[in-house]
Amino acid sequence: MSTIDFAPGGYRFIKGPFQYSAGVAALPGFRLVRVMFRNPVPLDEGFSRIESIVKAAGRPLTSFAACELRSPAPFTDAGFKAFNEVYVGTLSRWGLFDGATNPVARSNVCPEIHKPTSPSFHAFTYTEPGDAPNKSVVVAGSGEAEEGHATYREKLIRPGDVSPDGLREKARWVLGEMERRLGLLGASWVDTTAAQVYTVHDLHPFLADEIVRRGAARCGLTWHFCRPPVVDLEYEMDCRAVSDERVI
Repeated sequence: MSTIDFAPGGYRFIKGPFQYSAGVAALPGFRLVRVMFRNPVPLDEGFSRIESIVKAAGRPLTSFAACELRSPAPFTDAGFKAFNEVYVGTLSRWGLFDGATNPVARSNVCPEIHKPTSPSFHAFTYTEPGDAPNKSVVVAGSGEAEEGHATYREKLIRPGDVSPDGLREKARWVLGEMERRLGLLGASWVDTTAAQVYTVHDLHPFLADEIVRRGAARCGLTWHFCRPPVVDLEYEMDCRAVSDERVI
């Protein structure tokens, strides 16, 4: 698999399922900029605020490259598909989704405590002109299942097993997927500026051996007490190499 250039946005991406890409990297002459909302912003309002921010920066809406969502609770496979069909409607209007291929990377997780009342934006990333001094990459979130199948459970790692050994194997698979995606984007853990993990289970038994030793926590590790977005998934990660981050 190779990446696909999305010239209207100034980035390239790893093709994923219809709802998101597996990761993005800035094209030469561009850099990725991440913007985090201090508090989650409901989806429709979030899209509106993002549109204003991107246009104020003098960028086209096609420069929208990645986002991080928060949802009230994990979806069923059918519910996730229905949500995604609504979500990509805005991307279609913005010239990002052509009905089959979606260049925008995404993480969508569910806080276990202080849940939002509806799907909301936590952060988003877009491109601006300018050469990035280092790698400029965002890897989309992945849980412990191979994507692109009719249901996540078809390719789930250790389904239903949240024992220390089960969680270790789930984490190992997800870390491998992060490394695969980083490699496709021309990066590795040494380039990352942040790594995030999403689980409500204890990761300390394998934190040192599986995460820290392989370099995935080189800038520390942000643990969000969240569940992945689909029922039966227990562990998710994403990572990025972004030198320009803002909080609004």
